[in-house]
Amino acid sequence: QVQFVESGGGLVQPGGSLRLSCATSGMVFAYYHMGWYRQAPGKQRELVAVITSDGDTNYLDSVKGRFTASRDNAKKVVYLQMNSLKPEDTAVYYCNAPGDRNILTSRVIFPSWGQGTQVTVSS
Repeated sequence: QVQFVESGGGLVQPGGSLRLSCATSGMVFAYYHMGWYRQAPGKQRELVAVITSDGDTNYLDSVKGRFTASRDNAKKVVYLQMNSLKPEDTAVYYCNAPGDRNILTSRVIFPSWGQGTQVTVSS
């Protein structure tokens, strides 16, 4: 079955940076768009970044210019470089495969989720 293992989170001060990684297995990675999602306490999970199978990217407006998604098809890993972090970026971050590149309406393909990685932005 498909598995996602997220890592790289941590506690960082406002303005700091983190690089998240998501290792995948059980899927033909190169065929799928990949997405980074986050869920803050008391809020619904939201899609913040998509990197398509062709390497194009799309981002939630609130992270544009600060987050960059990338992928390594050979390693079956997707990354999220997060710069200029803000307290409102605090959340558990997950990866999965969105059905298309639309940030607001795309539905996730795989029902299983990894454990996520906690990102906390605080002074």
